[in-house]
Amino acid sequence: MRGLTNSIKKNLKSFKYAFQGIKFLVKEENNFRYHLLAAVVAITLGFYLQVTTTEWLIIITMIGLVLMAEAFNTSLEKLIDILHPELHPKVGKAKDIAAGAVLIIAIAAAIVGITIFAGKLY
Repeated sequence: MRGLTNSIKKNLKSFKYAFQGIKFLVKEENNFRYHLLAAVVAITLGFYLQVTTTEWLIIITMIGLVLMAEAFNTSLEKLIDILHPELHPKVGKAKDIAAGAVLIIAIAAAIVGITIFAGKLY
């Protein structure tokens, strides 16, 4: 029983750290907040336009992917800044690639949103 209690405490602690990370993203990262704003707009439109269950699943998945990509990008940037604080072309390339990954999924999410919402509006 004691091992189970320790396991539960360990799991709860990991959730605490995860929520601290989310809190940091919301408080400190402008791009994350922009993506959150876009998510709020998409969710509001979804309710207003009464999207289907399937459309909701797609919208929520895209929101999750964009926010996850932004979180990974921020994490990578913070880690690189610690490991290699001085400017270096290869370090810059790594950061650019990570930012590009966020842009790719954000564009895909925008296309999905336009496809779903434009069909409801017209």
